[in-house]
Amino acid sequence: MLMEKISLWENCDHVYLQTYIHENSLEFQTDKTRPAILICPGGGYLGTSDREAEPVALRFASQGYHTFVLRYTTYFKEWVKDFNNLPTPNEQSAYPQPLLDLAQAILMIKEHASKWLVDTEKIAVCGFSAGAHLAASLGVQWNSSLLTEKFSVESDVFRPNAVILGYPLVDYQLMKEKVDKEADPFAKGFWDISSKAVFGTATPTEEQLIEVSPVNFISPQTPPTFIWHTADDSLVYAENALRFATALAQKKVPYELHVFESGVHGLSLCDETTANNPSHLNEDCKVWFDLAARWLMKQFK
Repeated sequence: MLMEKISLWENCDHVYLQTYIHENSLEFQTDKTRPAILICPGGGYLGTSDREAEPVALRFASQGYHTFVLRYTTYFKEWVKDFNNLPTPNEQSAYPQPLLDLAQAILMIKEHASKWLVDTEKIAVCGFSAGAHLAASLGVQWNSSLLTEKFSVESDVFRPNAVILGYPLVDYQLMKEKVDKEADPFAKGFWDISSKAVFGTATPTEEQLIEVSPVNFISPQTPPTFIWHTADDSLVYAENALRFATALAQKKVPYELHVFESGVHGLSLCDETTANNPSHLNEDCKVWFDLAARWLMKQFK
């Protein structure tokens, strides 16, 4: 397996693409292209979670995919362990910079497709939490002038062939309303600092909330989408997934939605592979991966 860390921008070491590319085996896979999955870990745009990065990439790689993990621009350049002792913030983290990072990653994969033997008609983007917001944003904004003007290429190059969203934040208006009414002090504090990362302010305007909510921009051109969430997620509310699925249905975009009865936010693979405490072990929810893998096979057949 070719594992390589590739910077996406000059003089920006903390934003990079990690590759997990199957070798071109002379024994049984000579010059055979494979589908690919680009993974966007979550972390509230404060950092990118290791738990939703390499373990997920390796799980999809075991299914025969070339996989990639995007470490996109976040508010901090290191993982926050203590919210009472925060690192120096990155004031350049605000949207749409992470979306530009994702678009650049897609371009890089397609530019290297012949070398890496990637099937460019079978590239999925998979994200979790804030990373799912980023994946969903590309799913609905791939044909926006923001990307075509920045990169001076045709919009089709940015379109994922499928999108997988794990406990996604896709409706900032909903989040603000529910956080104001229901959230505990930790969740309120997390919302404030995450908003600073995304909007540059802890008190975004209604217009900013609308602009950064992928649910508002779904169209018939949005790629097929797989969504999973837990009904009692207390950090990113399950209504995000429900509203996104409803909007997909209204636009006649193929989708599959699974809302499991119970599970904490940030489950990742739901097993010992990604757990850092017992609440991350969830037998009921861990079937999401097999469900997503079967769904993806149908999209890529």
